[in-house]
Order: sequence, then C-alpha cells, then structure tokens
Amino acid sequence: MYRKYKSAELVKPGGLDLKDRLVGVQRVTKVTKGGRAFGFSAIVVVGDEAGVVGQGLGKSKDVASAIAKAVEDAKKNLVRIPLKGKTLPHEQKGKFGGARVNIIPAAQGTGVIAGGAVRTVLEAVGVHDVLSKSQGSSNPHNVVKATFDALLQLRDANAIAKDRGISLEQVFKA
Repeated sequence: MYRKYKSAELVKPGGLDLKDRLVGVQRVTKVTKGGRAFGFSAIVVVGDEAGVVGQGLGKSKDVASAIAKAVEDAKKNLVRIPLKGKTLPHEQKGKFGGARVNIIPAAQGTGVIAGGAVRTVLEAVGVHDVLSKSQGSSNPHNVVKATFDALLQLRDANAIAKDRGISLEQVFKA
C-alpha cells in the first residue's frame, strides 16, 4: 500500500499501545432483484500518538463488525511518521482523488488546527501543534488518504543527510 514512498517505514502492531479512532461510517445500499440490501462501511485510523499510524476500511452488514474489520485492516497498514517534538519537520501537501490536504508545522501551544478526517489522523499520529487546510473533495476516505500522502512524504533532517551522503550540519548550511 505504501510502496511508492521510499521513506515509509512499516511497523508491526505487536507491543504498541494503539488507540483506534472512527473517522466515519457510511450506510451503503446494493439494489438486487429482491429489493435493497443495506450494509455499512467504516473507515478507522489507529495510532500510538507517538509517530505510528495506520488506516483501514471495513465493510459488513452491521456497524460493529464493520468497525472491527476496519481496525484489523488499519493494524496491518501501520507506518512510522517522523515528528519534530510535538509538531511536523516541515510543510507538506498531499493529494488523493479529488482531495487536497496541506499540513503546516506550528509553534508550541497552537494546537491541532484541522477539521474532520484530517484532525483524526493528526491526533492519532501524535501531532499536537499543526495548521492544516483541506481543499477539494470532503469525502472522508479520500481526505484520510490525502493526509497519509502528505505524512508519508515527510522526512526528518537525519534522513535527508543520509540520502545526500553528507553530515547533519551540512544539511542546515546548504
């Protein structure tokens, strides 16, 4: 799922204190010969609030099992996000489908200035000070994936120094 991101570090769920957050539940309808068949799809974000986060989708005929399936799916897709204290290392834009998300690091004490699905993802990661703007589609599925796109593109100074083959001091002097 995260193959296109070279800095994405996949994490195993064992030993982590993961908290799950429900982003949204949708009632879906399948029209059949015998009438309408109702079901539910749930999107969930799990995270340890210390840089590890994952998202999952579950579908079922009832809400509780859809959420349970989504949590299990999210635990299979955990990634580590580089943080700088309680904020982000740098500004980043993410997109998925028609959703566009811009996340910006903020000064200490600012709080999470984000709405809906973006707030849920950022809180699960453990970011406490951030500004964000969601544009385009407000579909929670696409907004969550756009937020993940932005988070997975984040790199800390150590990773940049390693990629360039230079020392940490030279990264800031260049």
